[in-house]
Amino acid sequence: MREQRVRSGDIELAVRVRGEGRRPTVVLVHGYPDTGAMWDEVAEGLAGRFRVVVYDVRGAGSSGSPSDPLDYGLDALMGDLEAVLDGVGADEPVHLVGHDWGSVQGWEAVIGDRLRGRIASFTSISGPDRRHLARWAGRAVRSGPRGVAEVLDQARRSVYMPVLMAPRVGEVAARLLAAGFPRVLRLREGADPRSGHPAATLPADARNGLGLYRANLGRRGAGASGEGRTDVPVQLIVPIKDRYGSPSLLLSARGPVSRLYVRRAPAGHWVARSHPALIARWITEFAEHLDGGPETSALAHARAAGQPGKEFGGDLVVITGAGSGIGRATAHAFAAEGARVVVADIDEGAAKRTVDEIAASGGEAHAHRVDVADAEAMERFADRVRDAFGVPDVVVNNAGVALAGSLLDTPEEEWARVRSINLDGTYRGCRLFGRQMVERGEGGHIVNVSSMMAFLPSSELPAYGATKAAILQLSESLRVDLNRYGIGVSAICPGMINTPMAARTRFVGLPPSADGELRDRMVRAVERRAFPPEKVARAVLRAVRQDRPVTLVAAEARFARALSRVSPTANRTVARITRRATVT
Repeated sequence: MREQRVRSGDIELAVRVRGEGRRPTVVLVHGYPDTGAMWDEVAEGLAGRFRVVVYDVRGAGSSGSPSDPLDYGLDALMGDLEAVLDGVGADEPVHLVGHDWGSVQGWEAVIGDRLRGRIASFTSISGPDRRHLARWAGRAVRSGPRGVAEVLDQARRSVYMPVLMAPRVGEVAARLLAAGFPRVLRLREGADPRSGHPAATLPADARNGLGLYRANLGRRGAGASGEGRTDVPVQLIVPIKDRYGSPSLLLSARGPVSRLYVRRAPAGHWVARSHPALIARWITEFAEHLDGGPETSALAHARAAGQPGKEFGGDLVVITGAGSGIGRATAHAFAAEGARVVVADIDEGAAKRTVDEIAASGGEAHAHRVDVADAEAMERFADRVRDAFGVPDVVVNNAGVALAGSLLDTPEEEWARVRSINLDGTYRGCRLFGRQMVERGEGGHIVNVSSMMAFLPSSELPAYGATKAAILQLSESLRVDLNRYGIGVSAICPGMINTPMAARTRFVGLPPSADGELRDRMVRAVERRAFPPEKVARAVLRAVRQDRPVTLVAAEARFARALSRVSPTANRTVARITRRATVT
């Protein structure tokens, strides 16, 4: 590693260079309250293929500080970046990478005119452009309650900003931040402090860096205008556990950026410290493609995810039991949001019909026959999906059957059938695809379809209710287990939904004549309820989007859970009154 000093106006910047000079150049810009040492692991991972340039921004680490504590405006920061490029002899366009305030600087570099033609690509991590932010907030507020909630959520995450901007109060906050930063890294970010990070200069860095907020936010930073459009290729890395920037805000670059690649990292704000190998790999893959290398399937996925208007653009979603009912509706919902959907069902014809419907609407879907009750078949299915399409981003374990009748009349083979499809099938989907997600190391989400019967005891649906209650508990346990990998797990508990399940329900302990009569009554009941599966599908997407542990769909499901918590005795009384309750 070579160290040098670069002058920018009245200050000197500390610059460190790794790798051979003839290679393509990558420039790493840190944020607040860091120094360039934050990038050490990533820089080492890149140095074998690139010339890597890291510098301490003004007021941080070994770089000088301006005499004016407010001389941290983006114009001055662009001058610093330009001076660094000149100082290291960057004659060819460079690949720029920015984190936090370094990312804010990066956006200014690729949108503004000052460095036009000098940036080959930009990788943004946890630092939105101020024009994109304003555009996002305005559109969100006008879009309705959901948009307002997203803006309020981001306001909650950003509550520290006015504190840092306030005179004297900001200085106190900076001292507290410096004292607690190592603990935050270790406990909240999964990044143990090490030599160089946090830097020994942290107290001064935190104090000096207040100028970033005071010079660029509020009235002083009100000069940004326009939509922030750029034709520079941008890779947007969204840490899904970032406490300071919501995914909705970070994705505000969709639209203004003509060539946007979006990747989600299963990490917090300091993802470059907690997952340096992943970040180095993504930067390498992106830069090498733009330098003439092939576009990998993962990068093609990221490009699709960067398209505006498609929330799950490019994502791979696997849904079992997707030939009809809730599974079919969920497949349509994900496809409408840009996802590639693998439609799995034991009825191959039904799966193909769902695929044809999605294709007719302009979506992408692929049909596969699989029996979730067959362990070996599920193993082969999971392998086929990975080999043909890659690791899923979302898996919806929806396949299920119902069985009605007293437990005393339930033969072993019927009990085994319900358990093997409902519970074992869910277990297999979780284990097989969950393992793939963990090995990939990029997070994901698993959705398991339970039922309101998980909360409501029933003498008529003991096998069905037992499996659905087990699915709920399985989901809760798996959520705890997979959280460390950035994989979310959600349980969906619908009420009485108008799907073909009612007509397919088997009955035990009854003569054939009574069997048909009860089935007809059950079908009429769900038809009168008229609660469509499309509403459940919307709840599934909401659960994935918001990483909800449990989602209740329909009033009767919410009532069943509330009653089970408030008064189990009353819950059993209701079950006795509704002995012939229909299934979801």
